[in-house]
Amino acid sequence: MYLFQIFRSFLPLHNPLGFGISDLLILAMAILLSVLLLAKVYVAPTLEKISRRPRLCMGLLFAFAIMLRLALLPQSPAPLPSGADDFSYVLLGDTLAHFRLANSAHPLHQFFESVFTLQQPTYSSIYPLGQGFVLAFGELLFRSQWAGVLLSSGIFCALCYWMLRGWAPPIFALAGGMLAIIQFGPLNPWVNSYWGGTVSASAGCLVFGSLPRLRESPRLRYGVLLGLGLALQLLTRPFESVFLAAAVVVYVVLAFQSKAIFAAVGITLAAAGLMLAQNKAVTQSWSTMPYMLSRYQYGVPTTFTFQPNPLPHSALTAEQALDYKAQAAIHDSNQSYFQRLGYRFRYLRFFLLVPLYFVLVFFVPSLRQWQYVWLAGTIALFALGTNFYPYFYPQYVAALTCVFVLFAVQGLARLPSQARTLIMLLCIAPFLFWYGLFAWGDTNLLPITAFQAWHYINRGDPQSRAAIGRQLTSAGGEQLVFVRYSPLHRFEEWIHNAADIDAAPIVWANDLGSVENQKLLDYYPRRNAWLLEPDARPPALTPYPRESGPFLTVH
Repeated sequence: MYLFQIFRSFLPLHNPLGFGISDLLILAMAILLSVLLLAKVYVAPTLEKISRRPRLCMGLLFAFAIMLRLALLPQSPAPLPSGADDFSYVLLGDTLAHFRLANSAHPLHQFFESVFTLQQPTYSSIYPLGQGFVLAFGELLFRSQWAGVLLSSGIFCALCYWMLRGWAPPIFALAGGMLAIIQFGPLNPWVNSYWGGTVSASAGCLVFGSLPRLRESPRLRYGVLLGLGLALQLLTRPFESVFLAAAVVVYVVLAFQSKAIFAAVGITLAAAGLMLAQNKAVTQSWSTMPYMLSRYQYGVPTTFTFQPNPLPHSALTAEQALDYKAQAAIHDSNQSYFQRLGYRFRYLRFFLLVPLYFVLVFFVPSLRQWQYVWLAGTIALFALGTNFYPYFYPQYVAALTCVFVLFAVQGLARLPSQARTLIMLLCIAPFLFWYGLFAWGDTNLLPITAFQAWHYINRGDPQSRAAIGRQLTSAGGEQLVFVRYSPLHRFEEWIHNAADIDAAPIVWANDLGSVENQKLLDYYPRRNAWLLEPDARPPALTPYPRESGPFLTVH
């Protein structure tokens, strides 16, 4: 209905100006050409001067990326964790904020079983440390893990400019930084969730920005920055870090020899030591990653496509069983290696705005230089390597984000100045439209956001998590919530607890039936007990009934 009203306004007699759709298109073209002329005369010289001041540019890009998202807080507040991945990363951040790598197993751990979280031999997230450090930083300094996510977004946009300065003239590096804000800033899923993207993307900036600088000037600081990038990638995306390290080795062999490279190796080895320490703390084995132990115990995350589908060795809750069946089905699908590869091409849109597809045509001549052939080969290595895993998300190749931006920037550099400005305006205009729509917050217009591409920003309270939280908080005191899923429950995890479960104001527990539940009630005699039925519409939170039905456990 809302869309009908919007399009109906294109009729001359229903438009306040009496314009039809052709008139509005001509008006839009006139405005665009006027802005193009003004940008060339007034804006371009100013940006040219600013682009030559690296610290100023990095500071502006960092601040602008953050301020744009903060300005949307009245309409889109800080996102709540809302899924198994989010909850596991939040647990990791909370654990690190308590200055430990793992938490002791709870004596009644069976009540707290959830997807992507270990309960034995320790209570821990299954994920590597990188994103957790960012969340812990936000928790310690701002009492908000999302603050760490937001800061990492600003850091990435600033580092994207820094990386591009190693490959392109200053004005194009600044253009790339602006494109990073548009594509990966306030409206991007990486900024509006907790399971990462910008940390690995920042690691890629450090690596791909350090290498050309080391080639030109083999200074120790560039070796240190290269090592920090490799270390950060190892601690964030261990599997994909193998591809990044291989690409670095190829570049170093082809381009330069420098003692500064030993600094990079040393820092990377230190990160590997930290990863081993996490393994020992969480799984009690130096060589067993939390991820691998989760695969053995719960059957998820699934294995590579050339490996057999893992089998769970522990009893699964209803939510865990659903997740296992879904991942097993994807793993065992009949899709061939090349079918998966072709399907994943569409994810390029996550990294590039539509006008930049056209610009890539003008990047092709750059492949006459070996450095760009190496970068293209690095993209191919990531694409081919990650294709052995049945799932794909953009954060798997987030380290390549700045490389995609670089290709677009090099294509822009080969266009006439008027064409470059026009392309940039075509990138900025849709962003301003969607950003303005979210900032305005008109409920009559918001339904059209379903037609946006690759954006995600939290709106309202679709799962009633905020409402449930307010109800529990207003009750006063400490709360114990038993979560009872219905037989029709589908992929919506509600069991999520703090690193220190017993000290948390709210404890979320699986409903195991009245007899078993009594054990937890006796363990927490001073907590108010509740029953949450998340599959009701809306989700129902009521005082816990002493006579409660059984919770189905799948073996």
